Amino acid sequence: MSFDRSLKIAPSILSADFANFGQEIEAVEAQGADWIHVDVMDGHFVPNLTFGPPLCKAIRRHIKTVMDVHLMIAPVDPYIEAFADAGADVLTAHLEAGPHIHRTLQAIRGAGCKAGLALNPGTPVEALDYLLDMVDLVCVMTVNPGFGGQKFIHSQIAKVEKLRAMIGDRPVHIEIDGGITPETAPLMRAAGADVLVAGSAVFKGGSVQDPAPYGQNIRAIRTSCDKLV
Repeated sequence: MSFDRSLKIAPSILSADFANFGQEIEAVEAQGADWIHVDVMDGHFVPNLTFGPPLCKAIRRHIKTVMDVHLMIAPVDPYIEAFADAGADVLTAHLEAGPHIHRTLQAIRGAGCKAGLALNPGTPVEALDYLLDMVDLVCVMTVNPGFGGQKFIHSQIAKVEKLRAMIGDRPVHIEIDGGITPETAPLMRAAGADVLVAGSAVFKGGSVQDPAPYGQNIRAIRTSCDKLV
């Protein structure tokens, strides 16, 4: 998994057909997805319950791109090895999920994964001052974590601009998770993001039987950002 700042669209399978994950992943990758985003929620750190390591292991063989696993769980450390063994390429933990996030990032890298760090909307980027050299990705939440389909929080644009300046020439991805549409995507791309997570905006209107809308939706997001160039 080489580093580059080109735009990457990462559909979240939280919005896919749960009965057909394998086929949905293959369909959305065939339609132009760059990464596959897996939202792991524990019903404790966030008010929803979704997937665990067995699901990640089951879908891994269907993913030809990057498995991007977002751990909205607390505690994180006891589960790192299980998700790494399940095939995650990127493991992202929340800064707010525990008191020893430096140790968590070390453990993620030690397990052979790229280390991601997520920030809730109310968490300032200054909290990353002593962590940026430990991460491969920073995920800025532009909704409150826990549910798909929420409205984009515009105050996070300034946060991403500040984050991009802090990162400088470090090989660190900026990922945006929440409320990404063809309208909000260019705002975040202009601010410095290079990975855009999109759930309902990608999967709406399509199906395994008719995946063409997935491609149309991905192209709409990508085209909205391309207009900045």
